[in-house]
Amino acid sequence: MADGRAHEARPLPGPRGTERSQARRAELLATGRTLFADTSYDALSMDDIARSAGVAKGLIYYYFTSKRGYYLAVIEDAVAELVLRATSCRELPRAERVRRTIDGYLRYAQQNQAAYRTVVTGGVGHDAQVLAIRDRVREQLLGVIAEGSWDCTRVPPLARAALVGWLSSVEGVTLDWLARGEELSPEVLCDLLTRTLQGTLEIIARFESTLPPGAGRREPLHAQPAAAAVRGSA
Repeated sequence: MADGRAHEARPLPGPRGTERSQARRAELLATGRTLFADTSYDALSMDDIARSAGVAKGLIYYYFTSKRGYYLAVIEDAVAELVLRATSCRELPRAERVRRTIDGYLRYAQQNQAAYRTVVTGGVGHDAQVLAIRDRVREQLLGVIAEGSWDCTRVPPLARAALVGWLSSVEGVTLDWLARGEELSPEVLCDLLTRTLQGTLEIIARFESTLPPGAGRREPLHAQPAAAAVRGSA
């Protein structure tokens, strides 16, 4: 069955399969993000995709093998942007770095709602490959948070369990925030999630003695008070 084949993109052809090929592939991925944001996977045919992209259907097969391969590549592309936004501030002080990670995560979800929902919920019918992508993103984000909190990416099981619980709550809160029309401003939601992370780190510090000294007790992660909590409030 064609859609069951591996979804990795084909290697770009030879020394010439370079900037032009990469640009064309990026254009196709951008088209896919728009299409899958507005239309369900099952409702889109390869003819629809080719027509929207203004290319021959064979070109999509060339780059992505199948419609499923195209769909997964679109998700991978969206995820790469999410991780980039969440991890692009490693040079900042610890507290600001963690806050910026959370802010980048929320900004991405706000600006790419369909892609975010797909990744977090597992795609069409809780697709195993989409869930695997989601799990990989979670691991990367957990590593970023752990590095910002303790200057290390590998943490004991108890600390990992607590951080997984916090990150799962972030996903649920973010989905609800989007579904309710973003009643809270991104700044206030970021502050809320940052404060709950601070609480999680403090709890971890009470139970886990193997982490570097000061874990969960350094400068507060929340640097500014929550204000104007609800949009339109005085």
